[in-house]
Amino acid sequence: MTDDADTLKKLHRALINLNKRAERASNEILVSNFVDSEPLFDLLSTQNNQVIYGRRGTGKTHALKYLAETVGNAGDHAVYIDLRSIGSNTSIYSDTTRTLADRASTLIVDVLQAVYDELLNIAISMIDKTPNPEQVTNRIDDLARAVTAVRIRGSIEEERENTVSGSRKVDLEMGLSGGSKTSAGAKISVSKENDDGFKYRKKQSGDESIHLDFGNINVALSGLIRVVNSPRIWLLIDEWSEIPIDLQAYLADLIRRTILPINEITVKIASIEHRSQFNILRNHGEYTGLELGADISADLNLDDFLVFDNNQSKAVEFFKSLIFKHYQSEDLSGEITSPEQLIRVAFTQSPVFDEFVRAVEGVPRDALNLIGKAVTKSFGQKIAMNDVRAAARDWYQQDKANLIRENSVLSDLLQRIIDEIIGNRRARAFLFSSSSRDHRIEQLFDSRLLHILRKNVSSHDQPGVRYDVYKIDYGCYVELMNTTKMPQGLFQPTDEDDYIEVPKDDYRSIRRAILTLEPLPAVVDIVAYVP
Repeated sequence: MTDDADTLKKLHRALINLNKRAERASNEILVSNFVDSEPLFDLLSTQNNQVIYGRRGTGKTHALKYLAETVGNAGDHAVYIDLRSIGSNTSIYSDTTRTLADRASTLIVDVLQAVYDELLNIAISMIDKTPNPEQVTNRIDDLARAVTAVRIRGSIEEERENTVSGSRKVDLEMGLSGGSKTSAGAKISVSKENDDGFKYRKKQSGDESIHLDFGNINVALSGLIRVVNSPRIWLLIDEWSEIPIDLQAYLADLIRRTILPINEITVKIASIEHRSQFNILRNHGEYTGLELGADISADLNLDDFLVFDNNQSKAVEFFKSLIFKHYQSEDLSGEITSPEQLIRVAFTQSPVFDEFVRAVEGVPRDALNLIGKAVTKSFGQKIAMNDVRAAARDWYQQDKANLIRENSVLSDLLQRIIDEIIGNRRARAFLFSSSSRDHRIEQLFDSRLLHILRKNVSSHDQPGVRYDVYKIDYGCYVELMNTTKMPQGLFQPTDEDDYIEVPKDDYRSIRRAILTLEPLPAVVDIVAYVP
């Protein structure tokens, strides 16, 4: 292939058109585009019931759909449920004017109906292969009745108001007039007002306690699985964190009581960690929901796999393959035949692609968006370092920072971190206590403004205390270039390329930058320790 301007523009057009969301792609494209970061798929494809964590864009949906195709090709059946699209009116789940019991029961029935619809399709496809087809139809009917019979009982809140009132009016008027003739007249009306009112109000309320009755569901579901005679059914539940957090434990309880006891079913749940609540603890060790580690494992977090600083060569190879496979689905000409060839054609040199991988911060969807922006900057020319930096800055401003722009608490906290970490500490990352759970840090992490570099590390100055290492988004550094906020000495131009260097992580600086947060309003204190 000759590397001329027309060929490069053709490549650029294909890269701009890359499909960035797995739910919009066909199953065939999803399978061909999937890139495994070993041992990710080995962990995902076990028959163990499992929660898969990962921020937006880390590939949870893509992984589940690829798993569905893989197990289907192996002879099993996959049931994929997207919790964003179940039911006819999902706004009911968040409607706080309804009781918790009403909202939870609506959610559970909707999920059960979605599962029933998928199992019905499986049963129909298998009915000719079963020795007793009539048993299949009977079990389907049993499950349909059980689904519609689900009831959730909560505390009763009663309010009555009675009002009794009355009115009476008595007026008396008399008149006498004189003249040539004397006349007298009288007018009588009642005008005495008397309002008698009485109100009676009674309200009974208390902590709502929901009781789930799923016995018939489990019996009907077990019976259907036995007669269908499917080797294994994989229940793949996506977008768990889109369900209101106060309802999640009740949906989890449905799974624990009706589905997990059936050995022929494997459950995989994709969610965002800090937006998940899988159980509610009760007295005496009792709980509603799923107990992580006991009922279901939570040993797979996609955020742990593709951080550039943890394993540079692995991250570079992954994103090479990711972009190449997506490119192949857009351009069927076959002119570019390998990931290495694509990088040579698209980028001025390999260190530029390495910098591109640093900029995406381990998030596959960000990589697909960032390559499109970089190509737009360099259209008709190979992508240079400045194009990567400019694309990262635009992506940071338009997508990431925009997510918190209207949230003054998060915006102020991010600015304080930038001022103290970048400005004073000269570090790219900071330590935050592993035992602390602060929703502000979690929201910044979920918005991809902060990224976890390492977990459970120690500080030389505080032995025994464990920290997570967070780093500030790559695009945030680039945004500070050419501004008065740019810390002196942090970005150093190089003689060779005359671009400003986004600093590598210096662990000596990191271990001296410890972030502590006070309760709202947020107060940030960076404690510097002198060795």
